[in-house]
Amino acid sequence: MKDMKITRVEPLTWWVGMKTPLQLMIHGKDLAGCKVKTVDNGIRIKKVRPAENPNYLFLDVEIDKDLEPGLYRFELTDGDRQVEFDYELQKRRRGSMNRESFSSADLVYLLFPDRFANGDPSNDSTPDTREKADREDPFGRHGGDLQGIINHLDYFQKLGVTTLWLTPPQKTDESKQSYHGYGCSDYYHIDPRLGDNALFKKLVKAAHDAGLKVIMDAIPNHCGKSHWWMNDLPFENWVHQKDAFVRSNYRLATITDPNKAAEDLQDTVEGWFDRTMPDIAMENRFALQYFLQLYVWWIEWANLDGLRVDTFPYNDKYFIAEWTRLILEEYPKLNIVAECWHSSASVVSYWLGNNKNKDGYNSYLPSVMDFPLQEAIVNGLAAPRAEWNTGMNGIYEALALDFLYLNPLNLMIFLDNHDTERVADKLHGSVKRMKRALTLLATMRGIPELYYGTEYGFHSLDPDKGDAYARIDFPGGWEGDRANLFSGRNATKKQKEIFNYAVKLFNWRKDCKAVHKGKTVQFLPKGNTYSFIRYTSEEAVFVFINASPAESTLTWDKYASYLKKYRKGINVISGENISLDTPYAVLAGESLIMELSR
Repeated sequence: MKDMKITRVEPLTWWVGMKTPLQLMIHGKDLAGCKVKTVDNGIRIKKVRPAENPNYLFLDVEIDKDLEPGLYRFELTDGDRQVEFDYELQKRRRGSMNRESFSSADLVYLLFPDRFANGDPSNDSTPDTREKADREDPFGRHGGDLQGIINHLDYFQKLGVTTLWLTPPQKTDESKQSYHGYGCSDYYHIDPRLGDNALFKKLVKAAHDAGLKVIMDAIPNHCGKSHWWMNDLPFENWVHQKDAFVRSNYRLATITDPNKAAEDLQDTVEGWFDRTMPDIAMENRFALQYFLQLYVWWIEWANLDGLRVDTFPYNDKYFIAEWTRLILEEYPKLNIVAECWHSSASVVSYWLGNNKNKDGYNSYLPSVMDFPLQEAIVNGLAAPRAEWNTGMNGIYEALALDFLYLNPLNLMIFLDNHDTERVADKLHGSVKRMKRALTLLATMRGIPELYYGTEYGFHSLDPDKGDAYARIDFPGGWEGDRANLFSGRNATKKQKEIFNYAVKLFNWRKDCKAVHKGKTVQFLPKGNTYSFIRYTSEEAVFVFINASPAESTLTWDKYASYLKKYRKGINVISGENISLDTPYAVLAGESLIMELSR
């Protein structure tokens, strides 16, 4: 007689009063054919669903809304064989369904836990993970962890950050290059080299106590090849599998292209992102439910404030839209921002929820990342001069496409992130260019995201050697570091100048409603200068970027019809009072941010 054994039950726990239906995935040994029952009338097994693999069962469970939280026993029987497990049902936090989220009033700070700060050297390497710490290897694990982030929450406050976006902190047990977290081997547990689930919950609470929100990076498109289920898949079509390895062609245009070849589209969405990243088949309804519950579980359990979704369009577009819709059904006010990486605003806008797409497609996404504007800003600031569509003209043209977006205020804007080149490398290390870039990030419409270290002008160790060389350790995060940029010790003169500017800028932004909610009017660039006004009915901010090699004098005539309510302003950075009755000079390469007043 075969033995029955249960090795996993996921989700790990659940809550009374959830809208999301509960489907338990039970993994063990020889579970097919089992009958399942509970001993409490407040829990009903609606259906027992066997998988193709006899080592799995899926249980559709119904829970009474007034059931008392606690442990509840499930019994699996097959003839004389029996196995039991206890399952915990918890009480929801008051107001959990209507939790607020991040918005254009926030500054989002993106970091790699492994690269930020090492708060607990004892977990740098662990017995239950294959890759050990090697700080000398740019592609290796360096020992940063959740405790390191907790230890430096005051740094975020000082900088004016209001929201943290961590790259995926779940267990990633690849034998090499596991530090980034995008190849999960266990979605329900924090990587032990970063801490554990309890410490992650502690981090979120500590962040909330410090006035900071926390976003989790969701990756429903792919897992890691070392994921525990890869050696024992519940269904053959749980991941996309071919006779030979097929890499995604990374061509998002095949999804929106009405003239596409079916084979090209298939390679886009079913090809693996990398050899170590199996592609999840979200069209499998069990997989869809698994990933829905997974991120509902993390939001509820850790008390998260939002999600960022990696490689959103590489899933089957209809099933990932259903995933998004159902999460928002559970949390109607939650913001979800998705990576839809394309240089064309017309392609990116397709993925923004409720846009009027010709084919009727609705992703339900509240927010997407504005890659076209990011490219325009970086390329525009890097250009030595302005041509018809380069320099400041390129930025103007990018913003002129806002008619494509239903709500441009909810786009995430950024200068660089973990997948792009460091903006300081693109801008050749120029302090003036970095300050102009930060000015645009802080004042343009949208939700600003700041990549860790950009506030100091971080460079790649070697731009020709790949992402790992740009994903450097934050100086001061490790004992013995010569420089400590959390305190500013041994920062270079350039670094101090950029950082002090960022601190002034982003702390001012925290209270500026015109930047958070205001409309935009922009003016055609002239001589590689660019200007715009952000305004509400109550307040206005004027921004002027002088990217030219000469001083530029503002006489205000060009803006008269928009500034007629105002007589003066104040330079946000210097504190200088400015009269709109007299010309004002902006030095070559510098910016003006002026709060207007009557």
